[in-house]
Amino acid sequence: MIMTTHVFLTKLFTEPLYFISAAFVIVFSICLHEYFHARTALYFGDTTAADQGHLTLNPLKQMGVTSILMFLLMGFAWGCVPVNRAFLRARSKWADPLVSLAGPAANLLLFASSFLLFGFLQPRMYLLLQSELVGTAVLTVIFLMGMDNAFLFVFNLLPVPGLDGWNALSSLFPRMNYVSSEVVKGAMILLIFGVLALSKYIWLGAGLVMMYAPALLSGGAA
Repeated sequence: MIMTTHVFLTKLFTEPLYFISAAFVIVFSICLHEYFHARTALYFGDTTAADQGHLTLNPLKQMGVTSILMFLLMGFAWGCVPVNRAFLRARSKWADPLVSLAGPAANLLLFASSFLLFGFLQPRMYLLLQSELVGTAVLTVIFLMGMDNAFLFVFNLLPVPGLDGWNALSSLFPRMNYVSSEVVKGAMILLIFGVLALSKYIWLGAGLVMMYAPALLSGGAA
């Protein structure tokens, strides 16, 4: 599962370039995240996601209509692929956590690629394209791709039920799946709200990292 907390609809008329760029980036990132889950599960012998058509980047399949509508209206989106953990465990004890971590790995790959590309292109874009409008559009997409995927990588690795970090840990420590204490469940609910409250700081950190990419890649000369 993967989530984001952008609020895009308010930007549609005030900042259409931002709206279009952010929508493309988030939808693509979610679909690739889920594709990596499905592809890794197939590699380890679980054909469930593949049989149900999840080896695709089609947002209608990876996200569904409800998630897409929620994203456009409220800036909240998710994706999910079916996994049969019995097939995974039959193949390898590491298969289950690796499938859980495959989605965040996709986000890390997109972040790293965007970081390097933004750092290289930002000082040179307008010389290469000689068009401020096109250059701004391209840099906006790359910047958002890096920032959003840095956020999604960190967010999904948090040990909170429903996120990939929790799934990876619970597959390594099965007793986590049998927690029944009401006190512990209440603490987990508070933890989830705490994570959501901290999400804006994760966004800020991700944005700062991308902003400094040109300077970092040029040794501070940019």
